[in-house]
Amino acid sequence: MTLTVDTPAPLNTDVAVADAYRQRGARLRAASPAAAAGELAEISTAVRRDILTTIQAAGMGHVGGDLSVTDLLVTALWGTLRMHPDDHTHPQRDRFVLSKGHCAAALYSTLASCGYFPRGRLSEFMAPLSPLNGHPARLKVPGVETNTGPLGHGFPVATGCALGAKLRHETWRTIVILGDGEMQEGSNWEAAMTAAHYGLDNLTAVVDRNRLQQGARTEDTKSLEPLDAKWASFGWETRVIDGHDHEAIKAAYAPSTTGRPVAVIAGTVKGKGVSFMEDRVEWHHKVPTDEQVRLALEELSR
Repeated sequence: MTLTVDTPAPLNTDVAVADAYRQRGARLRAASPAAAAGELAEISTAVRRDILTTIQAAGMGHVGGDLSVTDLLVTALWGTLRMHPDDHTHPQRDRFVLSKGHCAAALYSTLASCGYFPRGRLSEFMAPLSPLNGHPARLKVPGVETNTGPLGHGFPVATGCALGAKLRHETWRTIVILGDGEMQEGSNWEAAMTAAHYGLDNLTAVVDRNRLQQGARTEDTKSLEPLDAKWASFGWETRVIDGHDHEAIKAAYAPSTTGRPVAVIAGTVKGKGVSFMEDRVEWHHKVPTDEQVRLALEELSR
């Protein structure tokens, strides 16, 4: 017997959503951190709801890390970077890399909120042959700059993006978000050293510091502290913030003031927004039941 599976259609721009994003995003980028914070929080809550239903439909995902990184993602794509959902290869776009690529559901939900593809396509997450697979793929998902998933891979690529902009005398910026467990990979520290050497003040590296990784706390696995001092010793301008405070995030995403690359250590909570998931290591790679999703959506609707 031959098993056949229909290949899903390519992902194309949701024109109406992209048009709305272009106007609202421009306003949020121009607004002060305090003025933009409320709207960014509303968008983040909607993205969190989509993450839960996306993982529920797939029966797979990394819900804890998805929820911890949401506010950082939304503030980058909605409130900071110049993005072009209707022309995702625009040469003057800012670059965004999610180095912790296993949190693809959070990235896809945020991209859909911007209009890179229709929100309804999130139901195809991890389906056979779906472009929305478990790790982001550049040739399948508009808005994805590089394939990520192997930890320690995305940050070096983002460093190359920032260096490329310098070599070409371009003004676009690069933001990369890393997991804190990912900071145990040596390739990240090679990238940090390289970025400082070349004075890549157009590069911002954001650490989703939820203090949990698969199976354990980061400090029990391999101690990272003092993390801000480590970044500073590598020649980076370092900013330590609450990674769920949208005003603080947007302010921390401001360009470098020192001519050095910027490291943002964002203190977050794994499973943020859902009380029974928060700061629980088992939600790294656990799928909620239908009843748990119902309760979680109820919490996120208050």
